[in-house]
Amino acid sequence: MELARRCLAGDAAALREFVQAYQQQVFALCYRMLGHRQDAEDTAQDSLVRALKYLRTWDSTQPLTPWVMKIAANRCRTAMGKRARLPVSTEVDYRASTANDDRFALGEELQLALEVLQEQQRTCFVLFYQQELSIAEIGEIMQTPAGTIKTWLHRSRKLLAQRLRERGLAPDREPPI
Repeated sequence: MELARRCLAGDAAALREFVQAYQQQVFALCYRMLGHRQDAEDTAQDSLVRALKYLRTWDSTQPLTPWVMKIAANRCRTAMGKRARLPVSTEVDYRASTANDDRFALGEELQLALEVLQEQQRTCFVLFYQQELSIAEIGEIMQTPAGTIKTWLHRSRKLLAQRLRERGLAPDREPPI
């Protein structure tokens, strides 16, 4: 709250501190949602600029982090929408042809698996497991009831486990859920 007050007062050091406090979390969310480093960097920067620009609209009775992450998630959705309207590339995706190639690290495999999830499931998964936000906070960010968030998390875990099993990176049995 003090940091926000200092930012609103135009304190340049507070603005830098705000960016430093949130840049890693925001970038991580953007990278997981968008799957491309350059897109994530651009969107994270845009998200932080927007957060600072609209900081005066933040409800100071609420935590600041979910509000910042909501802005980032919304900017990611906008970026994905723009990407969907771009012409489809005719380049070959070599990731698909290397299904049994051991050169991908587990983190990269997880990123590939995240790409098969629906947007809402991917966002929930990233906010819950990577950003460690509560179901209530995710519900607030996504403007969705907690029960729906739980359903999306359940489905995302099942789909990710299935995808990793198909790629030979998880046991052949269904995990207990």
